[in-house]
Amino acid sequence: MQDALIRALADAPFRGSPAWRLRELASQDRVERFARFLARHYYYERLVHFFKYSRALARVTGRPPEAVLTSPAFEALLPTLVLGSRASAVAIAGLAEEHIRGGDRAAVPYLEDLLAYERGMMVVESGARLWRDGSPDPVESQRSKPIRVEGTMLLDLQVDLPQVLPLLLRPWTEVPQAPRRPTRLLIARSRRGRVSVARTSSAIATLLELADGRKSMDDLAREAGLRPAELEATLDELVEIGAVRFSTGS
Repeated sequence: MQDALIRALADAPFRGSPAWRLRELASQDRVERFARFLARHYYYERLVHFFKYSRALARVTGRPPEAVLTSPAFEALLPTLVLGSRASAVAIAGLAEEHIRGGDRAAVPYLEDLLAYERGMMVVESGARLWRDGSPDPVESQRSKPIRVEGTMLLDLQVDLPQVLPLLLRPWTEVPQAPRRPTRLLIARSRRGRVSVARTSSAIATLLELADGRKSMDDLAREAGLRPAELEATLDELVEIGAVRFSTGS
């Protein structure tokens, strides 16, 4: 009963389903009001955290990201939201992006790159995860073919965004500017929900594109142009941050 009630508060489609309504565990109107309150609170925290740089720039753009939570567009999404799901994160992040783009962009020439980064962080962090710290990881001795983990994201940016991000959260009178330098970032999440961001090379990007669960280690080394030892070390790092996993068996 408790699980059903918690799910109803977090999962709008379930809340509207016969499976929930026929149980008649609580007043539907009261559950709906409380669920909507929870959704606003949950996504307020997510937007303040993942769009914190856009929030710092709101004094020049005029568009704080959390303002979308009082918009008709957010109201229209409420019947579809499942708190914490990737689909809901994509939808809410998209609302925030659209809202911020509608502000004064002249002072922030790298705004598109920044929004892509913030959206990526929010989306990659979302989704199911392993909560129990004592749960064993897959047995490495059984690992077979590398496969890119769903949700892992590569961003190709026009500016060196990591150089400017810390400056945006410090006191400033003029908007800090980012060096115009092509930068590729990898965003990944571990099984337990830790999000990592790293600069990455063309070789690693190629490796991630090739890691489809069908190619062997020898195939990957040859196609990515890496020596076996380099491939092993790179894959170990990618597994550690959650960008790659190994299929088990043949």
